[in-house]
Amino acid sequence: MSTITGPDGKARCRWCAATPEYMQYHDNEWGYPVKDDYRLFEKICLEGFQCGLSWRTILEKRENFRAAFLQFDFAKIAGFKERDVERLLKNEGIVRHRGKIEAVINNAQRACEMLEKEGSLAAFFWQFEPKPLASPQVVSTTEESVKLSKELKKRGWKFVGPTTVYAFMQAMGLVNDHFEGCVIRDKVAKARRSFTLEAQIAKV
Repeated sequence: MSTITGPDGKARCRWCAATPEYMQYHDNEWGYPVKDDYRLFEKICLEGFQCGLSWRTILEKRENFRAAFLQFDFAKIAGFKERDVERLLKNEGIVRHRGKIEAVINNAQRACEMLEKEGSLAAFFWQFEPKPLASPQVVSTTEESVKLSKELKKRGWKFVGPTTVYAFMQAMGLVNDHFEGCVIRDKVAKARRSFTLEAQIAKV
């Protein structure tokens, strides 16, 4: 079975039954199309932090991450220095991994460069919108996620492998990967139909 019955009696993707936090995340965030640059940057950073961990760990610490990284305002993060890295390594509310923390700072600098070149992060990421899969949630990478990963690495981004990037695409609505029969799938499909890329462009 690819779906479970939720507390309201309606079908949902099976993975969201693992914890109550997942249910809320699944119903209200996962798969809905996003064009806000700060949210896109936050998500790709958090996916990087998830490497080797569960999403539950990251989700439980998300507000701590937001406070630690100034709501993922990449223009501000781009100016972080070594003292900020040391400060963050002492922050018990986040994942204290030097490489991942330094990657966020590096990626913030790359995001500022992308903003200058592309106009917005959204304009760049949505170029890689993948084709819908016949069966949702059957792969961990796609041709498009591999291409996006390669392009980000070419531009100097870190912790953006194809699997990390595809998880980002699923979450940010570049693809509707809710299972057929999931009550949220149609809601996401409706949101995607009305989605336009008049991005909420971050200002540096």
